[in-house]
Amino acid sequence: MTAPIAAAIRRAQAEDFTRDLDLTRDELLYLRELTAEVKKTPGRFARDLAGRYLSLLFEKPSLRTRLTFELAIKQLGGDSILNVGPIGEREPLKDIARNLDRWTNAIVARTFLQKTVDELARWSKVPVINALTDMFHPCQALADVFTLKEHFGELRGLRLAYVGDGNNVAHSLMICSARLGMHFAIASPEGYDPNPDVVVEARRLAAEAGAKLAVTRDPDRAVAGAHAVYTDVWASMGQEAEAETRKRVFRRYQVNEKLFSKARPEAVFMHCLPARRDQETTDSMIETPQSVVFDQAENRLHTQKALLLMLLA
Repeated sequence: MTAPIAAAIRRAQAEDFTRDLDLTRDELLYLRELTAEVKKTPGRFARDLAGRYLSLLFEKPSLRTRLTFELAIKQLGGDSILNVGPIGEREPLKDIARNLDRWTNAIVARTFLQKTVDELARWSKVPVINALTDMFHPCQALADVFTLKEHFGELRGLRLAYVGDGNNVAHSLMICSARLGMHFAIASPEGYDPNPDVVVEARRLAAEAGAKLAVTRDPDRAVAGAHAVYTDVWASMGQEAEAETRKRVFRRYQVNEKLFSKARPEAVFMHCLPARRDQETTDSMIETPQSVVFDQAENRLHTQKALLLMLLA
């Protein structure tokens, strides 16, 4: 481990992961190395978080996020407690944070609003981890770039195309890709663009890393020459009332065999799951040998174990 990376990891301890930029680039690179070690030799870390406990606060339903965090802390020797339902309705967030930091060693929150996670972090003395908000999904992006690293060996210069809603997953992928020197293109219909402030920040980061960022309406243009093609559901949790409208608006943004054929021959297909098969993508795309969606899901466990080690060990 280099001296700058070691120093970066020392800074990370007892701090929060509420958004992608809470990790420095050195921390991001080290986390990638640590994830590889955790995945390769899981027994080596089996007692590193013995006696440590997570509070899991989940406003939204979850399969991958909930189970991978529960498994991560248990496989590192610790344990977790779970609370499902609205956060901050019965009592102020600042009171919740100051109860939980007396009982547990970190708070993992999967919420509707980014400000909920930010407020928990403001008042908590233990690390707060964003397990998904309306603005960011940083734990997903960590697993995604690790999956790409496993598959291609080198990230700098790779072309990642995202087709669909400019949502939380798109934001985190855009920022993470830019910092690692990956070219990123997103194609979204009018009115469903990524947040402009996130785009401005990602452009700055991409310029620093020598990467390119493209925002377009044309899915063919975004996918052309891509090493990886990524999509997500058209209507996220909380947007159910818009589902029928979004089906019409996003129809030409489906990632199917025809669109995917415009990517490189060695390209992979990515999706954070759950998928609405035959909406944002086809059943056959998920089942193709070029699909890495279940590698992404598995790597949620390994990257979150590495993140917990960084923040708590």
